[in-house]
Amino acid sequence: MSVPEQLSWRTRWLAFWVLCSIQLMIVVDISIVTVSLRSIQSDLGFEEARLAWVTNAYTVGFGGLLLLSGRLGDLLGRKNLFMAGLSLFTVASALCGAAQSQEMLIAMRFLQGSGAAMAYAVVMGIVFTLFPDPRELGKAMGASGFVQAAGASVGILAGGLLADGISWHWVFYVNVPIGIVAGALALRSVPADRGLGLRDGVDVAGAGLVTGGLMLGVYTIATVGDHGWGSAHTIGFGLGAVALLIAFVIREATAALPLMPLSIFSSRSPTGANLVHLLMVAGTLSFNILIALYMQQIAGYSPAVAGFAFLPIAAVAAVVSLGLSNRLTMRFGMKNVLVAGLAVSAFGLLLAVRAPGNPDYVLDILPTAALIGAGGGLAMPAVMRLSMAVTRPDHAGLASGVAGTSGMIGDSLGIAALTAVAAARTDSLLSDGRSQAEALDGGFHLSFGLSTLLVVAAMAVAFFVIEPTPPGPPPGAGGPPPGESEGTPGADPAADPEPARP
Repeated sequence: MSVPEQLSWRTRWLAFWVLCSIQLMIVVDISIVTVSLRSIQSDLGFEEARLAWVTNAYTVGFGGLLLLSGRLGDLLGRKNLFMAGLSLFTVASALCGAAQSQEMLIAMRFLQGSGAAMAYAVVMGIVFTLFPDPRELGKAMGASGFVQAAGASVGILAGGLLADGISWHWVFYVNVPIGIVAGALALRSVPADRGLGLRDGVDVAGAGLVTGGLMLGVYTIATVGDHGWGSAHTIGFGLGAVALLIAFVIREATAALPLMPLSIFSSRSPTGANLVHLLMVAGTLSFNILIALYMQQIAGYSPAVAGFAFLPIAAVAAVVSLGLSNRLTMRFGMKNVLVAGLAVSAFGLLLAVRAPGNPDYVLDILPTAALIGAGGGLAMPAVMRLSMAVTRPDHAGLASGVAGTSGMIGDSLGIAALTAVAAARTDSLLSDGRSQAEALDGGFHLSFGLSTLLVVAAMAVAFFVIEPTPPGPPPGAGGPPPGESEGTPGADPAADPEPARP
């Protein structure tokens, strides 16, 4: 009897909601701190250039360790890695809240990001083992998609309320009780798994190359705002990251026991889904940060009011992802739902491009928020299921880590690129004699246009690269890839080791 069959329906869903709560906390943490940066700067005396490291330190630890953490979950047991990551994230959050110096806050943010990577990387792998039934899995992925689609909006709201109403310290302290309760519930409800083990050794060289390459790459992207895209710093460190990642691919192609078997990319659909995920996140989540700044700097909203303005994104994403996405997937197939969701998001972003310099919330911001929420609620569950459609159950943790890494790179790259473009456009308009308000407005609108193009590019990849998926229950991790049926080449007979019982 497999592990999910030993668990009651109630226990499996309790485990799932525990995992979702941690997933939400980690996604929220990326945006909640961004809203609170000015309060942190005022209290701890950060210089403008160094303030970015409050977010960069977290990003480097998170993005650099996601892929390695996903594979270690397969080897050491996903529950073990999840509990270790959650513990580190919770302790580091408490220390971030207690920080009284810049150095301590930056160091603890790196540890917080590292713990987040360990926990987040294996969540989807655990979810796919909890729900072997495709219909239940579809419902679970709808809920998980809501967490990821609405997490940034929830973070902006929570950050504005906490920073304005209490203090920035509570932006971090709020994680502590959630982490403790979730950890206690996870010990009881999340099924233990033995993992593949390290008896045959672990690819230490591959682990070092991929971790170093990803950390260096995320660092390069995160510091573009300080040095510029064409600077020796950006080009040098960027080439160094590329060289390490190329060396990692060569290593994995020749290693007897690779850390990341390259066969995971043999199917077009998971590979295409990860590229779609990167482009979609680069366009939509970066837009969430930019539109929050737009509402404060152009429309004059306070951080708390700007946060409340994001509630429609979370509300609509909840309705669509929890109530509609699985039904539509069952009827039209994952690929069609993904393309439709991206089209809805792109249309919402296009509306933002035409927003006037003195926007009216109901006419100019609310429609964009609603459409982005609806599009994310449709697209996120579909893209996560497609990215997890690997043929071997023992690769589920690795697939989860790859999916998390693609999203993290998209988030970092999107924010770095779009904020740099907005700043350059603003400076250009100021030099042409435009007022400060006009220059800021022009910079924001250019970045909104680029966000739209990124989502359109994601839609093109989804349409041309991802294989068609038939209506009905789609495969999960360990099932055949999209486009194949049971018994066809590519399906892994080990994915269902037990015969059907009468």
